Amino acid sequence: MTEINLEVQETNTRIDRYLSQELSDLSRSRIQKLIEEGNVQINDTVCTSKKAAVQAGDRISLAIPEAIPLDLEAEAIPLDILYEDDSLIIINKPAGLVVHPSAGHEAGTLVNALLSHCPLAEIGGVQRPGIVHRLDKDTTGAMVVAKTDQAHQHLQAQLKAKTARREYLGVVYGSPRTESGTIDQPIGRHPVDRKKMAVVPEEKGGRPSVTHWRVQERLGNYTLMLFQLETGRTHQIRVHSAYIGHPIVGDRVYSSGHSVGVNLPGQALHAWRLRLEHPLSGNLVEVTAPLPGSFTTLLEVLRRRIASF
Repeated sequence: MTEINLEVQETNTRIDRYLSQELSDLSRSRIQKLIEEGNVQINDTVCTSKKAAVQAGDRISLAIPEAIPLDLEAEAIPLDILYEDDSLIIINKPAGLVVHPSAGHEAGTLVNALLSHCPLAEIGGVQRPGIVHRLDKDTTGAMVVAKTDQAHQHLQAQLKAKTARREYLGVVYGSPRTESGTIDQPIGRHPVDRKKMAVVPEEKGGRPSVTHWRVQERLGNYTLMLFQLETGRTHQIRVHSAYIGHPIVGDRVYSSGHSVGVNLPGQALHAWRLRLEHPLSGNLVEVTAPLPGSFTTLLEVLRRRIASF
């Protein structure tokens, strides 16, 4: 148990707002939870209302319970780190690496690797890696993880407000008629195959989903596309690409396309560039994740085929 004592310098301000200003390592939602659980006192009296007003000269005592440890084993799995500081880490995720432990993937995940690499964030009172967004098992590229509760809240808010920018490169079957476009179709659980996602009307449980795309290079019967996510639904780019008749090459779930003659470990989809505002400094953080070897090989093979005609 950690105890923090403060003397209020301001007049007539909400206690949750005051504490979030004074304690930058704790998110406002975490502070509100501590208040609701009776861990905050004003002038030796327990306060359970986040809206309670404090005055200059008031004495605040805040008790922070020890974080609950995550019951997972740390594993020394190598990480390709694109950026790291005390607030966040951005990795270049390889194909085949699952983000979270789950049935069938209890070990060998990104979370297990992070447990070994760096101190855990205390998010909602639990020690765990602050996963801000996920990449599918066989999707490669840039992925950000928060190291503190405050950074986790800030980064998630950026994704929700669409101020963080995520760009993907993907190779699709076919050649779109136009150079760019937007796919605005709701995505939900597939009505028959519950392991898949699909375009589903909102009245049947679909959630608004928007993907912007632009042709980067036409490669005969294939196309290198740049995708920009406005929302972040499960399998969004893969589902939307299949919906417009141009599924991702190598996608074993949403594509029935023929083999391209390249041994791909998964779908040819790569989280290429990530731009976000640093949760503490406010500076722009931009990283570009190098393409994996299999993706580069695929492009080289397709280019050679075009040149040979």
